[in-house]
Amino acid sequence: MNEHVMAAPAVTEMEAYLFDLNGYLIIKNALTPQQVAACNATYDEIEEAAKSITGRGWWGNVSVNNSGKQEGIILQQLYEAGPVWEELLDHPSWYDKAIHFIGTDDPENFDGHHGPAFIDECFGTIRSTGGAQRLHSGGHVGTIRTQFRYHAGKFHCGQVNILMAFNDIGPGDGATMVIPGSHKSNVRHPQTVAIERRAEESSVDGVVGAIECHLEKGDALLFVDAIAHGSARRTNPGNRRIAVYRYGPSWGSFRLPYRPSPDLLARLTPRRRGLVMPHTTPVLPPGRTA
Repeated sequence: MNEHVMAAPAVTEMEAYLFDLNGYLIIKNALTPQQVAACNATYDEIEEAAKSITGRGWWGNVSVNNSGKQEGIILQQLYEAGPVWEELLDHPSWYDKAIHFIGTDDPENFDGHHGPAFIDECFGTIRSTGGAQRLHSGGHVGTIRTQFRYHAGKFHCGQVNILMAFNDIGPGDGATMVIPGSHKSNVRHPQTVAIERRAEESSVDGVVGAIECHLEKGDALLFVDAIAHGSARRTNPGNRRIAVYRYGPSWGSFRLPYRPSPDLLARLTPRRRGLVMPHTTPVLPPGRTA
């Protein structure tokens, strides 16, 4: 046995090229059929529970927002929903890729001082006929939190999203739409939704340069949040079921005021706990509690 065999790289040369060029990758068969079935079983239960929820409510430690808007049923803190959702935290189909694009697989990258990554938001949507999401983000925004950056031969991305499909998402299914290359754009897309119109319901249909990312159940869409994205409007019957885990540098903070439960933190593996709560207990002088 050769003890000096090199481990396979996190991303291939082609994946690195296409991610740099387009801002996204599609990972085929990222989830096992068993994982897809378990995630759908969770969504079946939540969808039934949501019938008695108007606005915001809870399903255990999972926040359920039966929004009544085009975004559909919005779920937060999905890693609280059971074992399969914990498996997704550091899933081998994408974990190393996300870390590579954040840049913290480089031991000299100080962005990894508190660990390789932090999941600042863990959400999902169940979106029925008529549902959609407006166009948002884009390189012109320039935010550090969602940035795409490549420097000195290394990726340094502020947020890498993993969007998982729990059912087939093809034409008419309200697919996620992206504008390839827009993560590097310096100019605002003329069809970007103006801030005063963001409460209006719109989709990415008809936006010049945008394409649909069709996924089969079990596939995952990896994309840097700086890419301009949203969704097509769903015209088919049934619903679209997805979840998104958002990875960024471990020094980040939570996007929303939700926090992981003590029970979750107690049962997670050290690596998973570090992704959910990389923040350590503060060092305080004697007698001080905060």
